[in-house]
Amino acid sequence: MTPDFILPLYNFVGTDEKAIIDVLGYRTCEQRQQIKTLFKTMFGKDLVKELKSELGGRFEDCVIALMMKEDEYDASELKRAMRGMGTDEDALIEILCSRTNKQIKAINEIYKKMYGRTLEQDVISDTSGHFKRLMVALANGGRMENQPVDMNKAQQDAQRLYQAGEKKLGTDESTFNAILASQSYEQLRAVFDSYPKISGKDIESAIKSEMSGNLETGMVSIVRVVRNRPAYFAKKLYNSMKGLGTDDRTLIRIVVTRAEVDMVQIKQEFQKIYGKTLDAFIRVCIQTNKCDFIVLGSSFSLRQ
Repeated sequence: MTPDFILPLYNFVGTDEKAIIDVLGYRTCEQRQQIKTLFKTMFGKDLVKELKSELGGRFEDCVIALMMKEDEYDASELKRAMRGMGTDEDALIEILCSRTNKQIKAINEIYKKMYGRTLEQDVISDTSGHFKRLMVALANGGRMENQPVDMNKAQQDAQRLYQAGEKKLGTDESTFNAILASQSYEQLRAVFDSYPKISGKDIESAIKSEMSGNLETGMVSIVRVVRNRPAYFAKKLYNSMKGLGTDDRTLIRIVVTRAEVDMVQIKQEFQKIYGKTLDAFIRVCIQTNKCDFIVLGSSFSLRQ
């Protein structure tokens, strides 16, 4: 990577968004970290601070998100979700339900460095009830991984879920928490496949009939991530743009965090579900330079 292409960044005036898009929009996260270092070496200035001083609005949000390391960005979004009055439970659920143990561990480490408090402390102070227990369990990153599927156990756990929910008066939320937050995705798929044979009802439908509010949303999100993670994100992207207004936070967060992970598969699922390409849908919904930056992010993947 030569330093010459960084010059347009130093020379941009006001909000020369094209220069920013040209230099930063076609790079991987690792390359953008190298650009930050080169910029400091060449000009003695902090690139992120310079960008913040020149930009504004959602374009700034998108650019700054792309300039952060993955774990830093996730940590910052979790902190934002719990900062001040009210909680952005949707962001909490999305991040904690969809990240691997390795990612959760990295998020916990950088969160403590950035904010001087543990992620668990903030989750405990900002959530309540069984939803708090679910989020704390997920924030600890203790889900089993690389677990051989045990069909007998899957059938037993499906029976436990049935007895904790549909079969009894009231709901034993702790049993749902214990199973959904701890078992590997592969094992949970087997549990979910076994559930209709016992209940006659799909596990997602059962959760919706037994739970409500944020707890329902969290558990349904786990089910959807386990079954088809790209489809989960495709639906969230669609919901962030449909109707009047755009949920820019969610749109930016998903495009930034999935660009180098599974964006190709997300785009395939989006077209399969909605009959249109993700890029075209973004361009229709957002008519600004911010759109160009987001489309670049959605178009990039290490797997392409």
